[in-house]
Amino acid sequence: MNNRIPAVLTIAGSDSGGGAGIQADLRTFHTFRVYGCSVITAVTAQNPCEVRRVDVMPADSVKSQLECVLDQFPVQFAKTGMLANCEIIECVAELAEKYALQLIVDPVMVSTSGARLLEEPAVAAMQNVLFPLARWITPNIPEAELLCARPLKSPADFAVAAQQLYERYHCNVILKSGHAISSDQAVDIVCYQGKLFTLSSPAVSIKSNTAHGTGCTLSAALTANFATGKNWQEVLIAAKAFVYGSLNEHMCVSDTLAQMYPPLNNYSDKVRLNEL
Repeated sequence: MNNRIPAVLTIAGSDSGGGAGIQADLRTFHTFRVYGCSVITAVTAQNPCEVRRVDVMPADSVKSQLECVLDQFPVQFAKTGMLANCEIIECVAELAEKYALQLIVDPVMVSTSGARLLEEPAVAAMQNVLFPLARWITPNIPEAELLCARPLKSPADFAVAAQQLYERYHCNVILKSGHAISSDQAVDIVCYQGKLFTLSSPAVSIKSNTAHGTGCTLSAALTANFATGKNWQEVLIAAKAFVYGSLNEHMCVSDTLAQMYPPLNNYSDKVRLNEL
């Protein structure tokens, strides 16, 4: 018991290629020395280049997995990824409230290869049922455009959208804008308790499929670092640094394919969190 570490939870889809989803989350949890539990919402047949098939789990199965974990493990922090449909979202929300989970919600809607990962009616369920329970949400630009019902074209648009999402759902926001603001920096917009910040690291020049799983990795790193007791600034910097390091220290897994990999070095000095 002297070696006790926090138990954390990922509620997400399985990625058969290992780059995103449950596999990326558990790899990230392990690196930050927290104990990772998992609830699988869908089984996908995918690799970094494409999603070939999605088999969604029945909501009853998701509920059973959640109850089985939460009845024994003292989970405080959990992240969600692919939730697929209304029934799963409602199930997750019900149990998150029952067990007082601190949620980091990555609103996974469409894969980077274009495959739809959230049914159309479930967007409203995510907004109305899950977001109000979240501590943080981490949409990317296409997801933020869908949530705000308008195109976002400029840094000013991103800041307004982050503030709007915070005010609407009363949860903190990391809007992942990537290279949309600067060619040499990967800049995210943060709205924490109504105040706006930029969270930035140097851009990494790599093939697009090498970045498969960045969103999952970021939300998992946030979850792990919150569970270890860091304050919100330390958590955001550690998570952003981990994503940057994972890209910077990517590993070749075949003659033609490289993937993100947990870094050996600490890159926190490369990250800047500045108030707007």
